[in-house]
Amino acid sequence: MVQAIVNISDRANRILNIVKAKYDLKDKSEAINLMAEQYENDIMEPELRPEFIERMKNIELEPTVKIKDFKKHFGLK
Repeated sequence: MVQAIVNISDRANRILNIVKAKYDLKDKSEAINLMAEQYENDIMEPELRPEFIERMKNIELEPTVKIKDFKKHFGLK
């Protein structure tokens, strides 16, 4: 876990308090984590997400399939 000292505006502080109360969180750290997760899910483009990069690396390692073997490889008739 990373600890940080941050300076936030009064408005941001009020928003954190609202998020904390709305989701019944223990502290503002949990509110910040929740907001970061929502930001990731709603705003970040998929290609910037670490899971996407990992998935692409795994696909890159898969063997290529020749067209004549395509149906057999994927279990198609």
